[in-house]
Amino acid sequence: MIPDTQPLPPVDAHVHIVGTGAGGTGCWLAADSWFRKLQARLLLSAIGMKPEDLRGDFDRLYVEHLLARLRESSLGAAVVLVQEQVYDAQGRLVAGAGLFHVPNDYVLALARKHPEFFPAVSIHPCRPDALEELDRCLAGGAVMMKILPNVQNIDCSDRRFTKFWERMAAAKLPLLAHTGGEKTLPVVNAELANPHQLTLPLEVGVTVIAAHCATKSALFDANWFSDFAAMTERHENFYGDNSAFCVLNNRIRGDTVPRTLAEPLASRIIHGSDWPVPVSGFWPRAKGLMSAEAHGQWRKHPNLLERDFQLKRAMGYAPETFTRIRRLLRPRIPAAPTR
Repeated sequence: MIPDTQPLPPVDAHVHIVGTGAGGTGCWLAADSWFRKLQARLLLSAIGMKPEDLRGDFDRLYVEHLLARLRESSLGAAVVLVQEQVYDAQGRLVAGAGLFHVPNDYVLALARKHPEFFPAVSIHPCRPDALEELDRCLAGGAVMMKILPNVQNIDCSDRRFTKFWERMAAAKLPLLAHTGGEKTLPVVNAELANPHQLTLPLEVGVTVIAAHCATKSALFDANWFSDFAAMTERHENFYGDNSAFCVLNNRIRGDTVPRTLAEPLASRIIHGSDWPVPVSGFWPRAKGLMSAEAHGQWRKHPNLLERDFQLKRAMGYAPETFTRIRRLLRPRIPAAPTR
């Protein structure tokens, strides 16, 4: 284990890989409606890419752009996330569901090529080959797994998945699970974002990170932040990340930020940006969570990774917040070739 006090470069633990399939990556993006096309344009504009990039060699351009922003930032690495598809309760792929897909092999290959990338895979535990795919990804160098239960239709409390969680625990592979509100991706079952749904993997020994700390993303979302906070007191292997704490609708999440800055929660918080989601310090500044000087310095910085990192520092997150993920990730091993 690497102690929190050891000086190490910061890590962004919540960075999305996106692709259209250009170059044979196996990715796909369903930006077919006018709303989804507008959404894609806004996200690309936020990170400094152009809408026309979608019609070219997008997958390569996206990775090159992300690498450039990462290398010119104060960060030393990023945990890059794949996107699993949607399956039903019988383990059948739901055709036409989901907004985008990124295969495990693609991100594992990116991480072998670029040491700044720490690969997080994603496997729906209802898949008939879930355990085999998990072992294959472990052999391929996976350091974390990421799921969105409410989007991918994953009931983490389903006892049928016990062996899957036990295998993850034995391999020391942590789980990053979306909790709380979601407005960017189509939701299958909002109740599956309740942090209590993560009790089973926690009880079998998986280190679990609740993405967004179960906070609301809109006014009428269920408020599970207090449930998340209480669960960290019962489970020493339960953490939360502060991804999307600096976004345009941060007015709601801003009410919970002070509790994540103070103990006992402060030592359970991990830094994540949620790239390529746009970053704004407006609401943190409006709520008095950072100085006008810091806000003015970083609010228009063109590099979203750096902007989010600096705004989180200005909000008062301790240095350990930005390196804590290093001791939770499964150690990187020489990766065996994937099929």
